[in-house]
Amino acid sequence: MANFKRAPLPEVAAWKELKSYFDSEGSKLNMMKMFQDDANRFDKFSQKLPTKDGDFLLDYSKNLVDSKTMDLLFKLAKETKVEEMRAAMFAGEKINFTQDRAELHVALRNRSNTPVMFDGKDVMPDVNGVLKHMWEFTESVQGGTWKGYTGKAITNVVNIGIGGSDMGPLMVTEALKPYRTGPSVHFVSNIDGTHMVETLKTLNPETTLFIIASKSFTTQETITNAEFAKAWLLKAAKEKSAIAKHFVALSTNAWVGGCFSLWSAIGMSIALYIGMDNFEDLLPGGHFMDNHFVNAPLESNYMHRFAAYFQQGDMESNGKYITRSGQRCAYKTGPIIWGEPGTNGQHAFYQLIHQGTRLIPCDFLMPVKTQNLIQNGLHHEVNDPITL
Repeated sequence: MANFKRAPLPEVAAWKELKSYFDSEGSKLNMMKMFQDDANRFDKFSQKLPTKDGDFLLDYSKNLVDSKTMDLLFKLAKETKVEEMRAAMFAGEKINFTQDRAELHVALRNRSNTPVMFDGKDVMPDVNGVLKHMWEFTESVQGGTWKGYTGKAITNVVNIGIGGSDMGPLMVTEALKPYRTGPSVHFVSNIDGTHMVETLKTLNPETTLFIIASKSFTTQETITNAEFAKAWLLKAAKEKSAIAKHFVALSTNAWVGGCFSLWSAIGMSIALYIGMDNFEDLLPGGHFMDNHFVNAPLESNYMHRFAAYFQQGDMESNGKYITRSGQRCAYKTGPIIWGEPGTNGQHAFYQLIHQGTRLIPCDFLMPVKTQNLIQNGLHHEVNDPITL
């Protein structure tokens, strides 16, 4: 396991400097004044990353930061060993100390096919083997050889998952609608029966394929929705043999974090929607950014935020009040950037509200009775709202 000795954050010199600067100067920064005082602020606080398809622009000039703030932030990153942790991640070390596992999602998009080692084994043959299976399945569905229980081709795909098994694929399919070559794809994540009922309302059981995407297959929301989908199919098909033609299950390796699983078999819904050739075109882009991340100095690295996708990554990961050494945090662990409906938010963002370091007053608004019951009322009933 990667083991970097790091002082508690309040004891790090750069943290003390940053806090002191914020108290004396940083908290008084005024956006309009900074632009008025410096005509070149945009040029100084933005970067371009050249690619073969054009430049990426990162503009952070509209944030309440100045040169001193940025210098101190980069100093803090170096003093807290961000660079060493980055190297450890790419080396396959177990940087996830709470689960004693590596975080090797970079292998999924490693289009150079250079060896990526984990526990003394190159994982790339397995990665490429999964991509081959994805090719085969995608072609069978898009080509019409995979048929439903009445012999009709698949026209609609419903991805059932939550967290990374939902947000990543949903984000990519939304972004790449112009590249669609396959069936319509729908996403169901919320355990509220209305989400599933409204999705299935216009679909035909004979031509619908369900993808059950989960790392553990113990997630309540996913399993409950999968059972609902099975009942919906069997109501029309009658015979249980139809299930094999309309349900596929997806998982991924333990060393793939949920937020990054879209690059794995969990991304099957993406491949079915845009075609496996386009899915594979995604991988070099991810690999390009991985190389940039590992090789560029911290001062030139790009960060990407994708709305709900990043909200989960930030608030779920930082929604903690205990440090690596088991001590209570003496500082704020994350900003509040949220939300999502129902259990989607509970699965990710509310963790920071519940277990983080800020006191965040919240109002919970909920229906006492759902209009769409799952399995004769499997939902948790709200019998006494006062006790919540």
